[in-house]
Amino acid sequence: MAYVRKINDSKKSELLAVIGKLLKEKRKEKDKGILLLGYEYDISASSIMQLERGNRDVQITTLWKLANALGLSFTEFAQEVERRLPEGFKLIDD
Repeated sequence: MAYVRKINDSKKSELLAVIGKLLKEKRKEKDKGILLLGYEYDISASSIMQLERGNRDVQITTLWKLANALGLSFTEFAQEVERRLPEGFKLIDD
């Protein structure tokens, strides 16, 4: 029987909080409201709000679209998220 490693829920919450904070900061830098951003890029405003609050796990396609909409490549966005996390951050405990 294989052993399945479980994602640490508190670390998942920490990651989602960092992603949400970064999205909100970049959106405000662009002076975009949630409704306008959602309308322009076909993402529901409620989804954006939940992402910014760290209450929703994000699909990679949505995250990629939002990063681009906020003037970042996906790589730049991911690198900024990684910089904001604690050193050696892992979702899965060894």
